[in-house]
Amino acid sequence: MSRKLFFLATIALTAVSGLSSAPAFAQGHMGSPQEQQACSRDASRFCRKDLGNDMAVQGCLQANRAKLSRSCSKVFQSHGM
Repeated sequence: MSRKLFFLATIALTAVSGLSSAPAFAQGHMGSPQEQQACSRDASRFCRKDLGNDMAVQGCLQANRAKLSRSCSKVFQSHGM
């Protein structure tokens, strides 16, 4: 799995699992708490059936790219996606 893909998948998983207020490295996840928070609503809204599957959530968010909130879209843009 590419580093970007892994990074975004862990952001999505962490955001929707309620760990967004915990420091990212303390939980073993990549991505800042701000990045995790930025995509949590979008992941819950568009990818509910995929929650718990990092790759599926990341793919789902990308498939819904045009519908993402501005903050989540900026996370993807900041990582070249």
